[in-house]
Amino acid sequence: MDPITAATLTAIAGGVAGEVGRQAWQGLAALVRRPFRRGGGEEQQELPGVSSGEVELAALEAAPTDPGRAQALATVLGVRAALDPEFGVLLDEWRTQAEADSAGSVHNTISGGTQNGPVVQGRDFSNLTFNMPGTLRGDDRG
Repeated sequence: MDPITAATLTAIAGGVAGEVGRQAWQGLAALVRRPFRRGGGEEQQELPGVSSGEVELAALEAAPTDPGRAQALATVLGVRAALDPEFGVLLDEWRTQAEADSAGSVHNTISGGTQNGPVVQGRDFSNLTFNMPGTLRGDDRG
């Protein structure tokens, strides 16, 4: 399993990924709140000195740009994944999905002279409508 980085947690907690990030955060919160099962057994176990991650999750949610809180949560998640194999698999699936959902670079280029209309740059647009008056062509400019 690849570790969850503090930078990834900070970006998601800080809302960098917008709605996708909010959904990823909710998914992580649900995962952290699952019962702790050491060794993959069915029985929930309390381990002295081992955090489930709920405290660290709440701390990062309260201060999403704090790299120390993000690192604390990343560390706890790694320890819990090592002690609870089922959690480790689910955490890896969450990380893979969160990174895939929030990935996707956008490279916008405008070239070729004058644009006669709105130019929208971004990613994943839907339901856009442009109400524009007639455009002027080069020979109509009086």
